[in-house]
Amino acid sequence: MAIRIKARQNESAGQMLRRFKKLCEKENLTKDVKKRQYFEKPSERRRRARRKAESRRIREQGFMQRGR
Repeated sequence: MAIRIKARQNESAGQMLRRFKKLCEKENLTKDVKKRQYFEKPSERRRRARRKAESRRIREQGFMQRGR
């Protein structure tokens, strides 16, 4: 999935760069590059996902208790 932009009529290089950055941000390209910068073992990936789910569950429980 390559991101391509073409110069519009009377568009400066700065404007093109801004459009390119917005497209990269929209596609989560920078997050993906940072995530894949180093190899992560599958067990580490599962552990990170489990911890993230646990913290999300605790946070949601707190919201539920405050809502009563």
